[in-house]
Amino acid sequence: MHARKNIIATLAGRKTLRVAGLMSGTSADGIDVAIADITARKATVLAFDTFAYPPAVRKAIFRLFQPAVSQVDEICHMNFVLGELFADAVITLANRSGLGLSSIDLIGSHGQTIYHIPTGRRMSGPLSRRVRSTFQIAEPSVIAERTGITTVADFRPRDIAAGGLGAPLVPFADYFLFRHARKGRAIQNIGGIANVTYLPPGGGIESVLAFDTGPGNMIIDRVTCLATGGKMNFDVQGKLSRRGKVVAPLLARLMRHAFLRRKPPKTTGREDFGTQFTDKLYARAMAQGLAPLDVLATVTAFTAASITQAYRRYLGGTVDEVILCGGGEWNKTLVEMITQQLAPARVCLMSELGIDGDAKEALSFAILARQTILGLANNVPSATGADHAAVCGKIIPGRIR
Repeated sequence: MHARKNIIATLAGRKTLRVAGLMSGTSADGIDVAIADITARKATVLAFDTFAYPPAVRKAIFRLFQPAVSQVDEICHMNFVLGELFADAVITLANRSGLGLSSIDLIGSHGQTIYHIPTGRRMSGPLSRRVRSTFQIAEPSVIAERTGITTVADFRPRDIAAGGLGAPLVPFADYFLFRHARKGRAIQNIGGIANVTYLPPGGGIESVLAFDTGPGNMIIDRVTCLATGGKMNFDVQGKLSRRGKVVAPLLARLMRHAFLRRKPPKTTGREDFGTQFTDKLYARAMAQGLAPLDVLATVTAFTAASITQAYRRYLGGTVDEVILCGGGEWNKTLVEMITQQLAPARVCLMSELGIDGDAKEALSFAILARQTILGLANNVPSATGADHAAVCGKIIPGRIR
């Protein structure tokens, strides 16, 4: 206990912390690693890279997403496998960038979500109320042991315990990085799932509104795979969808999805828009004689329309700038749709503001980890629905240096 206190007290006493943030999103493409110097007012990314999962690992992760086929021994095993891979990713980037592992003070790891039940479930017996739950893997004890660096992980459970949905958590980092005295800004992440953080001009953190808008790349990626017979896993720059035509009746049916009508705070994932949903959608479209690229164009339009509809229904304030990040920012067809639908707001890439959009989510968990180690709240109750602000994340002490 004495050694643990010394490690945490030492970190908490530093004005600048060098933190490595780790993230693997709903698309499970790989591990994003960002190394940044973070102070109370600023975060500067020093190095970033994505480490793709080996095909066998990615296939195994996708099995874990499916309750019908996932097994408890696989979950147990993959938790430690991903812990090793997350640790290797930090070590590799630190060495490759010339920063050195010993220069890193702290690691913040979101891990890989394999299941998320934000609406909760009931159990018979004495605990009759609905219980919300979430589960991320990539064992942080392995990360801390392999790197020797104090690691903060499992951010979502504390927010859920405090009455929240456990997501979205990045709004704290959005506020830290992008709040503006005069401009209303929407930070639009388009990963597997799309989520927005709205920052009213000059507002405090209690004014932040954030929620999942619906599908991001998840359905687009799966339809791309199906339409190309497995030759492509994503629509590079939106070139395939540009060749198709939006099928209005199919788009209208998709826009009636129940999640889109739900008021914030709200969060979603593969449980709503994953492989099962998309395969059924695609099979029905093929049975109706639709062209594969028309289906792809339509689901791309679905992502754009669900984002813009969410703005009009739920933001309730001026949006001067829309700042895009995540893999979807590279889909030119999708970005053009969003830009047209949100005019006259300025739509720009996060890189135009000096931050690599691909690094944004990993950087976010570096920022959250710093808050945790300082004992400061890092959720946003107005975004997650939590009853109060809380210090999210479990701390695994590193080795004494």
